[in-house]
Amino acid sequence: MHGFIQNIKQRSELNTDFRRVLYTAKYSQLVLMLLKPGQETGFDTHMQDQFFRLEKGMGHVIMGGVTTEIYSGFGILVPAGANHNIINTGQIDMQLYIIYSPPNHLDGSVYHTSLQASAVSKHFDGQTTE
Repeated sequence: MHGFIQNIKQRSELNTDFRRVLYTAKYSQLVLMLLKPGQETGFDTHMQDQFFRLEKGMGHVIMGGVTTEIYSGFGILVPAGANHNIINTGQIDMQLYIIYSPPNHLDGSVYHTSLQASAVSKHFDGQTTE
């Protein structure tokens, strides 16, 4: 396979893992994320640009001290160095996909819970999907 060609909306909505790396290229990475009601990513700052697409659910994004309500269909671009947090304020799971540029996580990694994900100290090691 060269590249990633799949129904990302369907993959996002079927995802049951906190974080699942779907595809890692040399300069970008595609990741699924699920936040349960009341769950949040926690304030974080990356040295990568990130694009979030909210496929299902609702909540808030806090970036640069500004809180914005988000819901299905929203896109969020977090520039490198921006402190941000995404919070599921709804009654159903929030399902998103994220594009990191450059990659941030180990290719193929799957974390069923945020606790598992937070315990990992290894980040992208240069290994791509293909």
